[in-house]
Amino acid sequence: MKKRRLFKNIIISILLVSSMISVTVKATSSTQQQLHQAEEHHQDLMDEKSDMEDDKTDVQGQLSSYANTQASYQEQLRQFTASLEDATNNLTSLEEQIVSKENEIDVTEGELEEAIAVRDTQYEAMKKRLQSSYEMSQSAYLELLLSKQTLGEILNTADYINQMAAYDDKKMEEYMEITRQVEEKKANLLAEREELENLHTQAELEKERIAGLVKTAQENVDAYNAKISEAQGELNQINAQIQAKEAEIAASESDIEALKKKYEEELALSRLAAQSAHRDISEVSIGDGDRYLLANLIYCEAGGEPYEGKLAVASVVMNRVLSSCYPDTISGVIYQNKQFSPVASGRLALALQRGDATDSCYQAADEAMSGVNNIGTCVYFRTPIEGLTGTQIGGHIFY
Repeated sequence: MKKRRLFKNIIISILLVSSMISVTVKATSSTQQQLHQAEEHHQDLMDEKSDMEDDKTDVQGQLSSYANTQASYQEQLRQFTASLEDATNNLTSLEEQIVSKENEIDVTEGELEEAIAVRDTQYEAMKKRLQSSYEMSQSAYLELLLSKQTLGEILNTADYINQMAAYDDKKMEEYMEITRQVEEKKANLLAEREELENLHTQAELEKERIAGLVKTAQENVDAYNAKISEAQGELNQINAQIQAKEAEIAASESDIEALKKKYEEELALSRLAAQSAHRDISEVSIGDGDRYLLANLIYCEAGGEPYEGKLAVASVVMNRVLSSCYPDTISGVIYQNKQFSPVASGRLALALQRGDATDSCYQAADEAMSGVNNIGTCVYFRTPIEGLTGTQIGGHIFY
């Protein structure tokens, strides 16, 4: 009889250890799944950063192209500005030459007027002398000659008269030549002025043309200034996004390290659970206030779940109380660090203060404390995630 009872106890212990190993393996599997998801998320972040860096490279290339094009337009602007300065100087020089040429024309016109006046005066004097000679009769001319006392005087008088006529002819020719030269000079000056005015007109047109090129080049420089500014702003924005993404990646790496640490801890717990045993429900000491505490935790974790979900949450708490891997009291299990989120968030404290637990929460607490269990040996529960297996009741998976 004793051997049979011993054999029975051994079988029960083996089953309890096996169940505990199974539960812990599920826990480590959940953490492993979370770790896998965290690593996938980390890879997604790295891919996003890589895409941003590709965008950055594209914008940098675009920025470099804009800078090169702008430098070309700036060189054009420099050359056109220099040409415009030369054209302006040329135009100023032509204007000065035109003014100088007009002054020369004015002087020449004065000389021409003076030459014409001298010519006309000489012509009038010569005309009067000729008229006087023609009016003098031949007998009077002879009388003038015969009035001389000697032959030498007669010859001298005749020679003088001839010299006067020759002088008049010579002077008339000289004044006519001077007048012709002055008129020719004026005509040349007028032609030169006309040529200068034509050059001035062409220079004005050239200046306008170059001014248009300067304006176009300046507009192009300004346009590429705007493009460069826009591209630089985009580059700054991408750099800021990359920095933010790097911060996310650093946080993700921190999360991965934390999950790896948690995974190692759960593996250690798995090894410990494999070597541990479960107590019987009759060995659990229910303290004052445990019923109130458990009912309000059930309300916080499964207040909107069906009754089976409420009982399942209560069963998780009692399974931990029965396990040697967790505290051996209900309050110890509930307040164990980082186990139940309503404790950390303050929701449980608020529910306890207000007494939020419903009748069905108290009923679930009472049944679980009396040994009723609808989830076997599960000691974990959470909202479903991809890859997590276990017993689903309502909106939770128990494992």
